[in-house]
Amino acid sequence: MLASKLYAPTLRETPADADVISQQYMLRAGMIRKMTGGIYSYLPLAWKSIRKIEAIVHEEMTNAGAQEIMMPIIQPAEIWQESGRWKVYGAEMIRLKDRHDREYCLGPTHEEMITTLVKGEVNSYRQLPLTLYQIQNKYRDERRPRYGLMRSREFIMKDAYSFDIDEAGLDVSYWNMYHAYERVFSRCGLYFKPVEADSGAIGGSNSHEFMAIAESGEADVIHCNSCDYAANIEIGKPGVIKAEVEEALELKEVPTPDAKTIEAVAEQLNLPLVKTIKAVVLSTDGVVVLAIVRGDHEVNEIAVQHAVGSTIEPEMATEEELQSAGLTAGFVSPVGLKQTDTFKIVVDETVMEAYNVCGGANKKDAHYININPKRDFNVEDIIVAPIRLITAGDTCPNCGGQLSIAKGIEVGQVFKLGTKYSEAMSATFLNQDGRPNPFVMGCYGIGVSRTLAAAIEQFNDENGIIWPRAIAPFEVVVVPINAKDEALMDVSTRVYEALKTAGVDVLLDDRKERAGVKFKDADLIGYPLRITVSKNTLESGAVEMKIRKNGEAIEVPIDEVTTVVADTLNTL
Repeated sequence: MLASKLYAPTLRETPADADVISQQYMLRAGMIRKMTGGIYSYLPLAWKSIRKIEAIVHEEMTNAGAQEIMMPIIQPAEIWQESGRWKVYGAEMIRLKDRHDREYCLGPTHEEMITTLVKGEVNSYRQLPLTLYQIQNKYRDERRPRYGLMRSREFIMKDAYSFDIDEAGLDVSYWNMYHAYERVFSRCGLYFKPVEADSGAIGGSNSHEFMAIAESGEADVIHCNSCDYAANIEIGKPGVIKAEVEEALELKEVPTPDAKTIEAVAEQLNLPLVKTIKAVVLSTDGVVVLAIVRGDHEVNEIAVQHAVGSTIEPEMATEEELQSAGLTAGFVSPVGLKQTDTFKIVVDETVMEAYNVCGGANKKDAHYININPKRDFNVEDIIVAPIRLITAGDTCPNCGGQLSIAKGIEVGQVFKLGTKYSEAMSATFLNQDGRPNPFVMGCYGIGVSRTLAAAIEQFNDENGIIWPRAIAPFEVVVVPINAKDEALMDVSTRVYEALKTAGVDVLLDDRKERAGVKFKDADLIGYPLRITVSKNTLESGAVEMKIRKNGEAIEVPIDEVTTVVADTLNTL
């Protein structure tokens, strides 16, 4: 490929609305262009890298015994209604109607579609196990589509689905795909951790996320410093912190004018945060939930969802919902409150072990001091559960070691669905006894476009992207210092053609630009190797090879370039 023919409009300045490094560099390197919030066009450089990621995925899916199909993006509402997820999935689902007023959605995922497909064709245990996959666009109406390809409304995903006769078969399929994912992300050059995870709107039992570790990650990953335990912080099981036993003092109401946050209350009353309780009011499935944790802790909304048995992820309660529950924003505690069908109280286990703490008095500008939860809460009328987020230094649930927290970007997830969809959608096969059994299912997703962004988040410097060799748009760029110099262009072209013949994915920067411009573009785009052809090196019959990853530059004899490049690429 010649750079003069390449459609890669680079930018010198970072667009003001670009939030993270991957978005900034992909825009500047001429890889993507934003159409509207969360929707992007992929330009040739990005598309080449996407295709390389997809090729790795295809190879590993084939090696794992999966077969490729392609299903429709537009899905009829009926199959989602049959599974029970039409209402549960929530506002992220993009819904539409056709001219006949029939309801559809743009597929955010394809469990219903694949179950419908397979139940009409597979009817015997002899046809199982079976794993099918596709790579296509998915659609989710993100509330805040930010961070470029890491949180977009339209994205590229590989989704696979396994069908087995029993749980033992599912276990084999699940771990088969788990290990295939390890190979995919290793081959893509990512630094990643598989972590235990919540199944979310997909449902099912066991689940693992594959997290690319990066400071820009949206998820917190907990991992043990002593064993191999790792989990998404949302499913981490925090231990109970027992306070030192104290004499229970008399409950008192004190004025706290304009102190609507627990930090402001603690400052007014000169209390440490550990001697306060924090109230967070959530809403899920038509129920207002008062969640209580210690003042220095944060509420785990997924744990709250599980504690109240909801199928819908909680959101912050609105002002109207607060009023309907009789709550005064900023001054709430469980003291004197009782649950109803539409109002639940969930208290963290650590809070129940506290003595003489401060919390809201359930009226404006007032708090209680000396709350003793076991005495002052309606203990028989609340839900006690581990709903605080784990913090660094907490105890590992596996070995008792100390936990650390890192940021991660979810690039893949595997789920054990069991019979969640097959039972709801009457998807059965005949077993060896001739009796109908529901398929035992698993599903497995890889964010292809997210993997591209995650690689950039992990591998970059102040000059641009530093691609892992396997997914770089081009492995090598050949740069003649002066494209107007026939001698330089002749050698550059010969090197370029030799590398192409050797199977190297190479670009010749034949643009009549200044050398500095070409070097800046090469660093920005992040080609793993740069071959520079100049008069100085030609005098000694050599070219300069620079490794983008570490900046190392060496002179290579012209007749050895192909061999040296191949050997160097193999080390990357």
